[in-house]
Amino acid sequence: MTGETSKTSAKAARTGAAKRVAAKVAKPRKTAPKSQSRKAKPPLLAGGNPQIAKADGDGPVQAYIAAMPGWKRDVGRRLDALIVRTVSGVCKAVKWNSPLYGVEGQGWFLGLHTFTNYVKVAFFRGRSLRPVPPGQSKSKHTRYLDIHEDDQLDEAQLAAWVKQASRLPGARM
Repeated sequence: MTGETSKTSAKAARTGAAKRVAAKVAKPRKTAPKSQSRKAKPPLLAGGNPQIAKADGDGPVQAYIAAMPGWKRDVGRRLDALIVRTVSGVCKAVKWNSPLYGVEGQGWFLGLHTFTNYVKVAFFRGRSLRPVPPGQSKSKHTRYLDIHEDDQLDEAQLAAWVKQASRLPGARM
């Protein structure tokens, strides 16, 4: 007799659970799911670097900048605007989750990358710039400029480096 009661209780429990699941599934949605209601932001990789698909043009670079977290987004916008003002007809692309800037037929002269506490500007022929940018690299020719949240950006110096770098043979990537 005890076995029969257990079977009946178990069956009632399963039926009740099935009804609750069916009720949940059948409920109509009042709003569209988040993925449909607004454009999903790209995922952030280690250090907050946006994951943007490899592509040429301004669109992917703007998507990268828009996905940069917090204060870094403003730095990205300022750097992009400065580069566009300084180098007429600059070419842009995103490769390896980093925006690249170059001159048609000469290669890439500069790249950006987002880290946890700073934005790194890579001058691929930075050793040839005057004055030489402060950040050292394992690469023979590359030099870096790291921009932290509270840093005052010397736009005149940065524009001078960008102008010089754009006139040098660029890196092939």
